Amino acid sequence: MKRIRLHNTVFEGLNDVYLLDGEETVLVDTGVALPEVRSELEEGLSAHGVALADVDRVFLTHWHLDHAGLAGEIQAESGASVHVHEADAPLVSGEEPSLLEDHPGQRETFAEWGIPRGKRTELMAFLEEQMDLGGDPADVTPFADGDTFDVNGRTLEAVHLPGHAAGLSAFADEAAGEAFVGDAILPKYTPNVGGADVRVDSPLARYVDSLVEIVGRDWDVAWPGHRDRIDDPAGRAATILQHHRDRTGNVVDVLDARGASTPWEVSAELFGSLEAIHVLHGPGEAFAHLDHLADAGVVERDGGRYRLVDPAVDVDALFPDVGIERVVEFEE
Repeated sequence: MKRIRLHNTVFEGLNDVYLLDGEETVLVDTGVALPEVRSELEEGLSAHGVALADVDRVFLTHWHLDHAGLAGEIQAESGASVHVHEADAPLVSGEEPSLLEDHPGQRETFAEWGIPRGKRTELMAFLEEQMDLGGDPADVTPFADGDTFDVNGRTLEAVHLPGHAAGLSAFADEAAGEAFVGDAILPKYTPNVGGADVRVDSPLARYVDSLVEIVGRDWDVAWPGHRDRIDDPAGRAATILQHHRDRTGNVVDVLDARGASTPWEVSAELFGSLEAIHVLHGPGEAFAHLDHLADAGVVERDGGRYRLVDPAVDVDALFPDVGIERVVEFEE
């Protein structure tokens, strides 16, 4: 396996594409559809003696543009099959619009979260600028959780890990104790939950289940979609789980101090001023935690506002105990 680093600065940047070479030429993820990123990918492949035209299969961890953007171009160049989880397949194929394209959906979601009109306009303009990063649609081959693939003598299992995206999936080589995890866990940042894919129902609960799954799998190594390898995936997942436990407590504190609040108002208390994509991710994250508290009966929703009904809630009881404690510094 070879890692190709793409130094684009779109969204989180520092994307990783993984080349699984051998009898077949296989890629995990692709990068955004920018000419300079395509050139960088081509240069990276060339350094290992292959070209885009040699690619036989592309496996996508999820639909986000910085992971799936070049899939259509690669398929057009090589005839490669493009594999993506069934929940994300319609977005990669172009059959359904993403949040970047679905303007009625944008307006409804942003209004529900209480994003001010000026910030909504700013965010929609930003999203419009990112439209081309999705590239050409691809003819996709959907897969489901638990499906397996024979790739150059190794077996990769699709492990569905929703939360950050509805179809986010890892590709696990259990025999080798490693997995390509996309944005399920990252070595430095916490993957956004709630704003990164508004299609996900109960986004925090789904993501917590995914983190528990990663802990249980106890891989030796995880290869993420950004930055460097993760040598303790279970510990990293436990750290992120603790982060969300702490953040839920912070949300309870905000509601206790402010009274009934919108996700935007809660995000302002948590994150301060927000710009560009964070105008989406901030209130989306706040919504995910408010939604989790509402499901537990700790808060009630009244229109677009959430009111605390149980200020004495035991936040720890709202999250599973995975039996691992890690302290790893990371950034939002």
